[in-house]
Formats: sequence, structure tokens, C-alpha cells
Amino acid sequence: MVLVPAGCFRMGSTDGETNERPVHTQCLDSPFWIDRTEVTNAQYGSSRYWPEANRPREIVDWFEASGHCLTRGGRLPTEREWEYAARGPDSLVYPWGNIFEADLVVYGRNSDSQTAFVDERPGGASWVGAVHMSGNVWEWVSTLDRNYPYDPLDGRENLDDLVSQRVMRGGSWLNATERVLSATR
Repeated sequence: MVLVPAGCFRMGSTDGETNERPVHTQCLDSPFWIDRTEVTNAQYGSSRYWPEANRPREIVDWFEASGHCLTRGGRLPTEREWEYAARGPDSLVYPWGNIFEADLVVYGRNSDSQTAFVDERPGGASWVGAVHMSGNVWEWVSTLDRNYPYDPLDGRENLDDLVSQRVMRGGSWLNATERVLSATR
């Protein structure tokens, strides 16, 4: 895991989907931990399409992802935490910077129609050292799918709501460049 320090950033995008608007300032008052890589098949204890131990476990629903975090003594990050870990205080467009660089991300044009090992493409790491926050596999967060601006007190972080849709972040090996932005949800 990597430690994400407290701080502020601009959440959302003016270029993305309507559910990523408006751009607004968010501040996290306390540091938090986030996994450095996606959960591997070895960590999860099973695989789906690509069986190698060091590939990310794909095709997991929110309940499975949340349950796995609980068995490890952790939790899924909130949407605000995830985006801050990806963008940092400079509110970067991509985890590595503001310019798209295909060699730093696993996406539709370079994935060879499969996920990559979780420790590939370290040059695409976020400001805190988290790898593959863009591309490779979509990542679940704890947050309910609600419109922006993000308000952590409006019920979107209600873990007792087991019916409403949750948010996934980061895009995948299958997506085009527009879907691997740090603000993509």
C-alpha cells in the first residue's frame, strides 16, 4: 500500500461525461492508505480469464470487491479518495501528468486484448506511486453513483445501501483514450 497525504485537488472534468461535472474543489483532512496495485489473482485467491498470479483479478462485482477488502482488514476507497490518489494536488489529467502517453497506460490500442501484470508500466504511476489507476481494469470505490458536485455528507457514502449502483473508476484494457482519464467514472 501507499500513503496518500492530506490535501486538496480539483475533482471532475469539463471535458468528460456529464456525470463528471462540475469541476469542484475537494479537500481531504486526513492521510489514508490505498493499494499500490490492483488486487492480483493470487491475493484474491482465484482468477477469471487470465490465470497468472500477478494479473489483476477481473470480473468482480462491488459486493465481492468490498468483501475482499474487509477480509484484508481494509475497505474500498471513497470516490474522492480514489480520484485524489490518481490526480494529486495538481489535479492531473492522467496519473502521470497532463499529456496522454500510450506507453504509460494499458488501454484498447495497446493491450493485446488482455490485462497486463499489475506491476507493469511503473512510469504511469500516480504522484503517490499507485500503478494502473488509469487503464488495465476498472476499479470499484465505496461511493454510490450520484451527481457531482461530490458531497461526502449527502448519503453517497452509505455502506448500508445495498441496492443503489456504485461507481467504478479508471477505465480498462478495453477502453479508448477518452475513458482512461483520472476523472473518468
